[in-house]
Amino acid sequence: MFSDRGITPPFTMGHEIVGKVESIGSAVHGITIGEKYIVYPWIGCGSCKACIRDENMVCVKPQYIGAFCDGGYSDYVIVPHPKYLIDYSGIPTELACTYACSGLTAYSALKKTEVKNESDSIIIIGAGGLGLSALKIAPNVVKGKVIVADIDAEKLNIARQSGVEETIDNSDPSAIEHIKEITGGGAAAAIDFVGMPTTAQFGIDSIRNGGTLISAGLFGGALSLPLVLVMQRLLKIKGAKMGTLTEMFELIELVKAGNIPPIPIETRPLDRANEALTDLKKGAVSGRVVLKP
Repeated sequence: MFSDRGITPPFTMGHEIVGKVESIGSAVHGITIGEKYIVYPWIGCGSCKACIRDENMVCVKPQYIGAFCDGGYSDYVIVPHPKYLIDYSGIPTELACTYACSGLTAYSALKKTEVKNESDSIIIIGAGGLGLSALKIAPNVVKGKVIVADIDAEKLNIARQSGVEETIDNSDPSAIEHIKEITGGGAAAAIDFVGMPTTAQFGIDSIRNGGTLISAGLFGGALSLPLVLVMQRLLKIKGAKMGTLTEMFELIELVKAGNIPPIPIETRPLDRANEALTDLKKGAVSGRVVLKP
């Protein structure tokens, strides 16, 4: 896990961070000691072509906090520049930190669907923290009907309570047929927030000809896809990895304006971090668990 990034443990994880400024460097301006900020953790080298394009999340020499540099499972964290601090006044602290990754990833993935017609549909695959964030954000980014797919009945119930128009158990053999029926031939786009071969294939099967699959999950595995099918169906496959600093500011402005309802949040003390990660791996978390030092 760490060796492939050139990191030697011990290493402090944690990239969805909110904190109070305790001290600043002599060259820092516009940041007030004692104020609280969200930390944008996807920091790049600042000089490669990706960083110049405001795509620092694909920087060739990444400095991501919590992934390449020590992160937020701690009492203190170092942020290299004030531009990575986002004011979140008016947003509950426990909710604000979730926007630095799951919220931002969901927002960026939704933008990549480019769905702009009210007659279209998108499918959100996976109703965990990412999927629920996308469900809350979707009305601000895409038009049309939103469908949520998951194999967990409890998570689908939470999605229904959150106002989704349609839920699908994607383990049901008739799920694809049902989707094509209610969408008139297939969805315009599907976002796979799980990232398994089966969920990616479900996304491919559920979109219409000319549709888009956005891959945003990290479960792992490989998708086997006949290349002629991509050509014949005019399929588009895109990756969604976090989001840009510009998108982070866009998202927080939407939250401050009251346009994005909160996802379910559970807080636990920092010393229960391993327990929280284990529960997350088992799929036993609805929404997000937030650790508090």
